[in-house]
Amino acid sequence: MQKTLAVVNLKLLRYNAEYIRGLLGGRQFYAVVKANAYGHGAAAVARSIEDIVDGFCVAITDEGAALRLAGVTKPVLVFTPPMGKDDLLRAGYYGLTVTVNSTHTAKMARGLPCHIKVNTGMNRFGCSPAELEKVLDAVDSDDLQGVYSHLYAPQNAVARAEQLKVFNGAEELVKAKKPDAFAHLSASGGLLSGDGYLKDGARVGILLYGYPPEGFKANVRPVLKVYARKAQTTAFFGGGAGYAPAKKQYKTLSTYRLGYGDGFFRGTPAGVSPLCMDSFVREGGGALLPVLEDAAAMARQNGTISYEVLCAATRRAEIVYEE
Repeated sequence: MQKTLAVVNLKLLRYNAEYIRGLLGGRQFYAVVKANAYGHGAAAVARSIEDIVDGFCVAITDEGAALRLAGVTKPVLVFTPPMGKDDLLRAGYYGLTVTVNSTHTAKMARGLPCHIKVNTGMNRFGCSPAELEKVLDAVDSDDLQGVYSHLYAPQNAVARAEQLKVFNGAEELVKAKKPDAFAHLSASGGLLSGDGYLKDGARVGILLYGYPPEGFKANVRPVLKVYARKAQTTAFFGGGAGYAPAKKQYKTLSTYRLGYGDGFFRGTPAGVSPLCMDSFVREGGGALLPVLEDAAAMARQNGTISYEVLCAATRRAEIVYEE
């Protein structure tokens, strides 16, 4: 097998899911499995925890369709508002819940279950609070299932409190029309900010995979490890180690089949020189070499966040699931 090896521990995944379920109490728990479950494999992740959660969240309709084809039956909310008729047709066919962010998308999505997204300060998706009444007028109450927003800086107590205040007003308007609408403001950071931010439930992503967002702590454990496979061991010859000059005269060097083409950073400290696109070289090492065990540590080394590391790390991997 020439692919890298990614091992997803489903026991730890379920441990994290049960931990989150405990934090939420009786509130709804939507697991975020967009971007192939942050690189962990959306179908397998969703099937493993479907009995624990109330629903799932994806970024685009194709991701939701893939969950349905994998046998997932619980509600699936698509974060990106419909951008054309094809999105609506797929959402309807596969029984997905769409996001409405304007009067235009509200009219487009008539006949489909929907959640209204309100912009409380992130300025990404969502209607403005001033537009909400018009959006509500355009939505059929039978279609309206929920209202939500997203905290842009959950680690900032002042910023999140300001957004909560705005969302409280939006929730009041929506529930005047649909009292049982599911109101959700928090993702992982909001969940860890206290009960006041939980509303009727939360959408949880990075915490599920074992990493608290920046500024928070939680009793979760990383679920994914990635290994490089040894492809060759050769007697050292000439003066190079990969594309770099060798730092010394080695006796032998081993070549491992993992590089920046597999979603890792060129400067990942796995070999005796920077990663090549598809491989790296090092002294010694077994048949399988662990390259990713802690996405947060790798993120710190490369000036990014664990989310980006995880999403990229299984790009060309064989994913194996451990019970």
